[in-house]
Amino acid sequence: MTTYQRMVLASRPQGVVTPENFRLETKPIPSIKEGELLVRNHYLSLDPYMRMRMEDVKSYAAPQALDEVMIGGTVGEVIESKNAKFKVGDKVVGMLGWTEVGVSDGALLKKVDTSRIPMSAYLGAVGMPGMTAWYGLNKIIQPKAGQTIAVSAASGAVGSVVGQLAKLHGCRVIGIAGGKQKCDFVVNELGFDACIDYKGGNLYKDVKAAAPDGIGGLFENVGGVVMDSVLARMNPYGRIALCGLISGYDGQPMPIHNMRVILSMRLMLQGFIVSEHMELWPEGLGEIGGLVASGKLKFRETISEGLASAPEAFIGLLRGKNFGKQLVKLI
Repeated sequence: MTTYQRMVLASRPQGVVTPENFRLETKPIPSIKEGELLVRNHYLSLDPYMRMRMEDVKSYAAPQALDEVMIGGTVGEVIESKNAKFKVGDKVVGMLGWTEVGVSDGALLKKVDTSRIPMSAYLGAVGMPGMTAWYGLNKIIQPKAGQTIAVSAASGAVGSVVGQLAKLHGCRVIGIAGGKQKCDFVVNELGFDACIDYKGGNLYKDVKAAAPDGIGGLFENVGGVVMDSVLARMNPYGRIALCGLISGYDGQPMPIHNMRVILSMRLMLQGFIVSEHMELWPEGLGEIGGLVASGKLKFRETISEGLASAPEAFIGLLRGKNFGKQLVKLI
């Protein structure tokens, strides 16, 4: 192996993301210096936050630079090392981006054990999405047994974990997802009490029927009409963890007509970025990893093959075409 492929941001989207916003490049395998290591990535994580990073706007993090490797979580294997903390063959999780091979000084890499947990799960349920679910549910919603918790994008990488953790807290859990297949999975496989198909045309009525006693906590991944419908059923002093607004990431309007409910029901709504709470990751991922290893927490993946497939897979993610965690298999 003398060359590798990487995907860079070629241009910023003008409206919706298109394949032309990306460029696939072939580069020679880099040499490493003392203290560095070379990683062959096996899987690349595709996540909604990447869409915001493609814009040159003020946000919680710097914009993705043009003509540089797209940001992204990776899991792979060390193939060369001049760093005493890592040896060839170590499996590692990091943020090496949309690339088959990456160089690291080891500072932001974490060794992982793949003997009981599949390598790919470290980018999903036992990675950033799982930690996002754990933090938003436990630290913001603060669920109590008997409460009704609603979760949008319930079949996705984050929402699926939220619902299962809420059930372990003794809550009644309502999911919202797109299509009968996803809703059946959420109820029959993940154990949610109900799931509403937002494509069914009766969103508010379906939410009302599924939550006759109202909703105590909302984990919001979507925004727009989905969030609007749930807001109308929130109970007094309900708590909302605002994780994402994927319905508007690609330039679509996100009207919210029930904002007054936040006042009238005295709701607590908090947005959060899970990477700002790294001190809690060992606790959260330790708990989730144990649940995955024991089979008590389930997850599903959508995997596209090869780095060249990443742009279309990412566009599909933004449109809700993925089922569970969206990954790209690189090897």
